[in-house]
Amino acid sequence: MRHTKADVILKDFWRSNERFADLFNAVMFDGEEVLRPELLEELDTDVSGVIEMRDYKETLTRARDVVKKSAGGVDFVVMGIENQQHVHYAMPLRNMIYDALGYLKEYQELTRPDAKTGTFVSDQKESAAHNGKDEDAGKNISAEEFLSGMRKDDRLHPIVTLTIYYGEKEWDGPHSLKEMMIDMPEELQAVVSDYPLNLLTVRDSGNYTFHNPDVQLVFDISREMMAGHFDEIQEKFGAVTVRPDLLSVIGTIAGNRKLVEIGRGKGIDNMYTALEKLERDNLNLGLEKGIEQGKLFIIRNLLNSGMSAEQVKKTAGVTEEEIKLAQAENRA
Repeated sequence: MRHTKADVILKDFWRSNERFADLFNAVMFDGEEVLRPELLEELDTDVSGVIEMRDYKETLTRARDVVKKSAGGVDFVVMGIENQQHVHYAMPLRNMIYDALGYLKEYQELTRPDAKTGTFVSDQKESAAHNGKDEDAGKNISAEEFLSGMRKDDRLHPIVTLTIYYGEKEWDGPHSLKEMMIDMPEELQAVVSDYPLNLLTVRDSGNYTFHNPDVQLVFDISREMMAGHFDEIQEKFGAVTVRPDLLSVIGTIAGNRKLVEIGRGKGIDNMYTALEKLERDNLNLGLEKGIEQGKLFIIRNLLNSGMSAEQVKKTAGVTEEEIKLAQAENRA
């Protein structure tokens, strides 16, 4: 299964406001309904930014997986999901960069050129400062505000990132920025800033209660499939109707391409039917491989008996490609 296709399937699944809110409420807020689906709004996933300082300038291009804005209360908070199918040993640093670029992007929004005047917000403040007033806020502008491009009471919006790890292997990567660092004496650890990783692993998703039926079903079946508990799946979910799109998500998480393909098809009424088809397809694939291996075995024996490739081709009714495969196995 190509990584890009898997990314698309997972991103599409979490774009649903109902699933997104349920995920964060269960994992980040101990099951409390802090996020409400009707108050979520999708944001641009591009967090690219330009870091500029005197003669230094660097453009960082980054795109997040899924980003939402929650308009709860008077203001809003930005929430992001990072889908991870393999252990990433720099994930705390990676998320810190994503979050920092998000803050940088908002800061640069405060100081971007005004569409009408063509001047920067700081330029407008400077003009107002000559009159001793801020025309927008109706207050004096200090030198410090002019220098920073922000008013003293300007505030950035908080950003929260949750990483979902779908791999079968246990997460043995760092859970914080400090865990990526060299061993330090306690005195130094106390003053070095840390950046924790908010992490959900599918194999541990049973520790949470999800209220969205799609989220609960996908995690439950994926977790059992990764553990190889197919009998338990048949017993618990055999009669449960599973939509094709959810089968594709489960197949993506479990790394089962056949299940993804089954999810794209039609006529799957329940999980029992899906697993039955999966077992049948695997059986057919095994038979095909067995027949192919048997054919190669016969070709190798004929070649080893002294027959030429042309004689084997006529005697056994095989193709030149199959003869080449048998010859390659003989040389191995």
